[in-house]
Amino acid sequence: MAMMKSFRAVAAAALLTVAAYAVSADFRDGHPDTYTVKRGDTLWDISARFLKKPWLWPEIWQANPQIRNPHLIYPGDVISLAYLDRVAVQPGARTEAPLTGVPLSEVEPFLKNLRVVDDIEGLPYVVGIEEDRLRSTGGQVVYVKGVDAQPGQRWAVVRPTVRYSHLDRTQCCDLFHTDDLDFRGRRTLDGANFWTNAVTPDKGSEILGYELMQQATGTVSRAAGGYEAATLVLDGNGREVRVGDRLIPVEPQPYDLQFFPHPPKAQFEYGRAQVLAVADQLANGGRHDVIALSVGARDGVDNGTVFSTWRVGSTVPDRVAKGADRDADTIARADRVRLPDEFASHVMVFRTFDKVSYALVMDGIRQTRVGQELKHPDAAN
Repeated sequence: MAMMKSFRAVAAAALLTVAAYAVSADFRDGHPDTYTVKRGDTLWDISARFLKKPWLWPEIWQANPQIRNPHLIYPGDVISLAYLDRVAVQPGARTEAPLTGVPLSEVEPFLKNLRVVDDIEGLPYVVGIEEDRLRSTGGQVVYVKGVDAQPGQRWAVVRPTVRYSHLDRTQCCDLFHTDDLDFRGRRTLDGANFWTNAVTPDKGSEILGYELMQQATGTVSRAAGGYEAATLVLDGNGREVRVGDRLIPVEPQPYDLQFFPHPPKAQFEYGRAQVLAVADQLANGGRHDVIALSVGARDGVDNGTVFSTWRVGSTVPDRVAKGADRDADTIARADRVRLPDEFASHVMVFRTFDKVSYALVMDGIRQTRVGQELKHPDAAN
């Protein structure tokens, strides 16, 4: 019996040692035994400082089993980075907010003011403004149609600005579109995208969602009653409101930043997960820019999911084999060379909708651009 207990103790120690070395293999060389959390840190910041792969935050948590809730780590806390001789965490002051996955200051405007919905046709909308004005500002009254509400209820006034769509094709590749919307929420086609939008898909098309920009919030002061429109008094802060803006109920807490960086649950079919848009109507972005992705909750994407973005490799004619004097359009696809994809950046999802999600660019060696492919953060090509 004593021999059996001794064997079990040796085996347990061996397993602990193996686990410790597995964890240590992910840490950068020369790291200290402890780290004191500082104001402004995020889980990604700490992971990137001490881990070879910042999305492996649970490795640090594994080295600190005394941390019961890793979401409740505060500035001043001392985190152990040792493997076998762990240093007990020392609590800091609890006067500040705990750490989050991404820097709140960078994403808060997008958390508060942007959201994606599947459809806008059934939403109530602004049908008129007091004294028949064209625009309304804080403290003024607007009249809204389709609101079945009582006085005192709170509503957010939002404006449809972008429609995301997906063409599912079999012959070549899927197409993703970002269409601007007019005041009614209808697409505004221009010469740059008219023919692209006219392409007939092989398998079908799908609306991924409508992006809504919050303009203002307000309180119902008078129900519709015998009229067709209810009265909404706008709060003192906010953007201008115009006819055609939609209404949605105010969400008391529409987002949650308490999540861990982690790889996606599964690899997507090539061409299915892409960068849809970059914030502020740009075509490319850098560190801490916000981007929209073509995948969401239905695809298994949740807050904290980390992707690597890749520039899709070009398909170029083989001019050495087929002649340098030939026009590129005359060279068949079989005589072209597909170049490798090029790594650009790592991005982390911080807000998820059904078919679309928002992510923050965490690091990179190239700009993150619309149309880049999303892959596992460890992808080699």
